[in-house]
Amino acid sequence: MTEIDARGYACPQPVIMTKKAVEKNGAPLKVLVDDKTPLENVTRFAKNAGFKVTHKDLPDGEYEIIIE
Repeated sequence: MTEIDARGYACPQPVIMTKKAVEKNGAPLKVLVDDKTPLENVTRFAKNAGFKVTHKDLPDGEYEIIIE
């Protein structure tokens, strides 16, 4: 599974990073973000692209998004 560490990046950068990884590697992907806005935007992008998306809360306000 490809992992994208988008922590510390403001939108739209996490979405762009995710889009490039999907185009290059396909799914599944694991995306790490550290704010609710990229969590929502990456999730929306992946769902609109037809992927199944789940996420879990990590310590320190971080999130792990799984795109399948």
